[in-house]
Amino acid sequence: MLTTEEGPSTRADAPDAPDPTPPKATPTPTPTPPQRAPGRLLALVALLSAALMALHAHLPNTALNLGSLFQTLLPWTGLAVPALLALAAVRRSKLAAVAVLAPALVWATLFGPTLIDKDIDKDKGTGATGPTLTVLSHNVDEANPDPAGTARALAGAKADVLALVELSEESAPVYERELAAAYPHHAVLGGVGLWSRHRLTAVAEVEIMPWTRAMRGTAVTPDGPVAVYAAHLASVRVSGAGFTTARRNEAARALASAVRVEPAPRVVVLGDFNGTYQDRALAPVTSQLRSAQREAGHGFGFTYPAGFPVVRIDDVLVKGMDPRASWTLPATGSDHRPVAATLRF
Repeated sequence: MLTTEEGPSTRADAPDAPDPTPPKATPTPTPTPPQRAPGRLLALVALLSAALMALHAHLPNTALNLGSLFQTLLPWTGLAVPALLALAAVRRSKLAAVAVLAPALVWATLFGPTLIDKDIDKDKGTGATGPTLTVLSHNVDEANPDPAGTARALAGAKADVLALVELSEESAPVYERELAAAYPHHAVLGGVGLWSRHRLTAVAEVEIMPWTRAMRGTAVTPDGPVAVYAAHLASVRVSGAGFTTARRNEAARALASAVRVEPAPRVVVLGDFNGTYQDRALAPVTSQLRSAQREAGHGFGFTYPAGFPVVRIDDVLVKGMDPRASWTLPATGSDHRPVAATLRF
């Protein structure tokens, strides 16, 4: 019988069978979400806003008259406070939220008293606190489509003296006719006019521009004479050249010179100043006079544009009399709103 002897195997070892368990995938790093921007920039903007508000009187006018423009819109800088506070909330920045307190405090210091009703005589001129004079100022707008209606509205305010500016050759006779019954005394020079329940004397032009834009007269009241000015300073423009105010500023200096030499102890300056009381370019005038709205009004008393007023460029400025009340009247056919004030002798 043939037998074989099993010897060492000459067959190559077979490779290992593949592992049926799939290899573990290397975990992909989860991208780190972008960090929220730090609130330092917001805090810096808030502090800068506070500094601009606090130092508004020192902002230079050398570049495009931006100082005057900033002061004209100064009350609206308060809108930066809720905007910055909202951004601080979105960024969840405590630092920015605390920094917003700075502009809030400065704005409240500047304008908080403005929001308080300072109307001393709620009855507006009934004489409960002594003899008073109620005055009204209105830029009636040369393009006013209804001067007769505007005149009737002004007469209905029952002021003692009216100062109207931007009268045209066509509209002046309309105002004269419509106001004659309530105001037996009046004078019109160029585009400005005074109407009074009391006798007017010493009526004269005040030269502030090459054409007539201002006048003065003395209202002879039972309680003493009052020098009344009606003025319309030159217009300003915002353009690529900046805030153009040169002609207005020159007119303001001329008006200030006339007021400075006015001999009457009681002076009222009414009109459209094409600038706000805060605008330091008008300081030659405003430094001599007090704003009835600031002393006896409620709120900002914005007058322009009439549809949605954002600035008070029409005002009642006084010397030698005490403002007791100041208010803004409803819109007429003009692009300005009328302003009025009750003054005590």
